[in-house]
Amino acid sequence: MFSINATFSQKENYASLLIPSALKEDANAVVRDNSIEITIEDVDAMTVLKKEVITVLNKLGDNYVSMSAHYDDDTKITELSATIYDAFGREIKKYKERDFLDVSAVSGGTLYSDSRVKYVDHTPVSYPYTVVFESEYKTSSTGFIPSWFPVESYFLSIEKSSYKLLNPKHFTIRKKEKNFHPYPIENTSTEFNVNYAIKNQKVVKYENNAPLSIDIMPYLLVGVNQFALKKIVGEATNWSEFGKWRYDYLKNGKDELSEAIKAKVRILVQGVTDPIEKAKIVYAFMQNKTRYISVQEGVGGWMPIPANEVDKVGYGDCKGLTNYTKTLLDAVGVKSHYAVIWAGAEQRDVDKDFFGMQGNHVILNIPNNGNDIWLECTSQTIPFGFLGDFTDDRNVLVMTPEGGIVKRTPAYKNETNLQEIKATILLEKNGSLSASLNRVSNGIQYDDKSHYERYTEEELIKNYKSNVWDYNNNLEITAVNLLNDKEKVVFKEDLKMTVKSYASVNEQEYLFRVNVFDKNGFIPKRYRSRKLPLKISRGYKDDTSYEFKLPEGYALSTLPSEKVLSTQFGTYKVTFTKIDDTTFNYHKSMVIRAGVYPKEAYNDYRSFRKSIAKYENLRIAINQK
Repeated sequence: MFSINATFSQKENYASLLIPSALKEDANAVVRDNSIEITIEDVDAMTVLKKEVITVLNKLGDNYVSMSAHYDDDTKITELSATIYDAFGREIKKYKERDFLDVSAVSGGTLYSDSRVKYVDHTPVSYPYTVVFESEYKTSSTGFIPSWFPVESYFLSIEKSSYKLLNPKHFTIRKKEKNFHPYPIENTSTEFNVNYAIKNQKVVKYENNAPLSIDIMPYLLVGVNQFALKKIVGEATNWSEFGKWRYDYLKNGKDELSEAIKAKVRILVQGVTDPIEKAKIVYAFMQNKTRYISVQEGVGGWMPIPANEVDKVGYGDCKGLTNYTKTLLDAVGVKSHYAVIWAGAEQRDVDKDFFGMQGNHVILNIPNNGNDIWLECTSQTIPFGFLGDFTDDRNVLVMTPEGGIVKRTPAYKNETNLQEIKATILLEKNGSLSASLNRVSNGIQYDDKSHYERYTEEELIKNYKSNVWDYNNNLEITAVNLLNDKEKVVFKEDLKMTVKSYASVNEQEYLFRVNVFDKNGFIPKRYRSRKLPLKISRGYKDDTSYEFKLPEGYALSTLPSEKVLSTQFGTYKVTFTKIDDTTFNYHKSMVIRAGVYPKEAYNDYRSFRKSIAKYENLRIAINQK
């Protein structure tokens, strides 16, 4: 009989055959052991020891492997190694710290030269394989204590994961458990130490239109009330106190500008009394003067580069550019506040019930009599006061001189996320058509299309034919005019188009699909047994109106009756109006409403979208006179 243990001898056996079959089911990878041990030696001294053993079962599982460690002037790597094993647990390759590539964590600028990353770029030659990655670092920044994510992703099973925090000086520890039920998590924590573990957790399978993984899967937040960042000590018990400390921390010489640049922006706003109009002028100045380099919160520290440095070099990350814009606004007497947010299309919130170092991005808040204005300072093209899907509709921490405040950014959803199409369509006797179309987009639909103006003519035409209206064979674009109205945050498109052989023509009838330019055929995936809730992230409204002119020699007889679908998820309404014997109007209004719905509602939502998709293919037959 074949024996794995007889083949070789070592301390731990990482053969993939030893993984329980239940943990392999539907898994792309299996976490054999993921342990993190944190020791808070002092208010400004912390050691973090990590070990991750992961067996990758297929190519998709490669995404779960990360063999990298960040460091800077404040964080020192003291141990680093990685070992690769084959399916039988035999060692393939061992990387010591000297074998890791050592590169800058930031490209495109020199302001963050101390931020670096050591990593291994391993290319697997066969599956399964196992990675053992071990690291230890020491840091003086205790304001950010690593969180625990025992189930890090979909299609990833967990044999064992543990989290331990040792607190020999008995600092006050705060922790928050999220989504622990129904996961088999053991808690053996004491008053001053933290200890959690999970074992034999099967795969959580991804389902379309589900909430964020962070809203479903368990995680643990941990913090201390006495902490330090870059040797600057702080103490807080709530968001207000923490925000006040961070506000003072940010000041710390980072908001200084030369008198020359202050005089320059003051001249720009000379004669303007409205603070919002002043802010628009300053924001445009900043956009034209600077460019963005990507450095996340936490990488490159949490403190922005001084405003005068950003002014000098003309670039910065979100922290530097936001602080620079704030300092410019200070110079012209406009109040604004630095604000930290979780950025990304998935709309993750800053946890309003657990203060601490959260977020991966920074934006600027301008108080405006209860109607706050938010500025994205990393974009050279985004309109004043518009955020887009990167930072919309989520909790954000605003740092004010009086303290921290958790606010919410604007939501672009449902009817405010609007697309309107109006078109005149001429049907020709041979079955072709020509059309003049106007499309106006607001909200996230504006965000989706405003980049069109940066396309070349060739790229724009290709996009219309291959993406927007790919369901219309033989489409040709004969003229395009774009208008990005940044003042109203509206994107307008005027097009002239032809579609050859659009209709089916024979001696008996002339048959054509009535929804030419706004066909929505989305049908959610079918699940026999849905496990997760349904989430519609933003919602939207499409309002479409066509005036059809019939070919010469044809006349209308009857038009379809009104179609109305009304559900908790939204509404769909199509009406036809006869103008005369050769002209009629088609009007469609479709609203999809944002919300989180129970898993039992998923089939109803699918039926609703299926009915819409079917009616979007509605065809009309007309006859010769």
